Amino acid sequence: MTEKDIREMMVVHGKSLFDRRYTCGGSGNMSARVADGVLVTPTNSCLGRLEAERISKLDWSGKIISGDSPSKEWVLHLAVYRARPDAGAVVHLHSPHAVAVSCLNGLNADNVLPPITPYFVMRIGRLPLVPYYPPGDPELAAAAGRQAARCRGFLLAHHGTVVAGKDLEDAVYNAEELEETARLFLLLRNENYSVLNHDAVEALRKKFAEK
Repeated sequence: MTEKDIREMMVVHGKSLFDRRYTCGGSGNMSARVADGVLVTPTNSCLGRLEAERISKLDWSGKIISGDSPSKEWVLHLAVYRARPDAGAVVHLHSPHAVAVSCLNGLNADNVLPPITPYFVMRIGRLPLVPYYPPGDPELAAAAGRQAARCRGFLLAHHGTVVAGKDLEDAVYNAEELEETARLFLLLRNENYSVLNHDAVEALRKKFAEK
């Protein structure tokens, strides 16, 4: 896939996420690895109105090669790529159900959401919670890098989700599955519900899940 193709895919997926209210206003950002750097959505841009040629292109030191100034979370994106050489794309959303979960007291910070569905285990697996840091803070990027080395997605307290994937489509689908599981968790958490048992989870992890 060419860089032009990836830019156009970022526009398509950004609009899809925005139209379905996975993000709003100028919130959220996404990135994709290319041969000579990384594409990152611009600062203060709306994912629903991206322009392919204006998407930022950075080298691996963070220097702008082309396009507009990148999202202030570009450091976070690069930290994830450095921790996960297999990652082809990263999606960061302020999706409402996941943000709501991130604000709850008493969460298990090592694994926030239970294995409600096989699809969550297959696409996300373990979901740790990163403590609150201000958006764009270098400490947030450092914490993201530490978690990304161990799992493909994590939740930022009072902030949103960060999910990696082998390519842009995979990262978007992973982010969507995370938000759907957060929605189910909020629907069920005051009910007497069941989750997948240990053997079922382990079988799914062995077949589908990454580290």
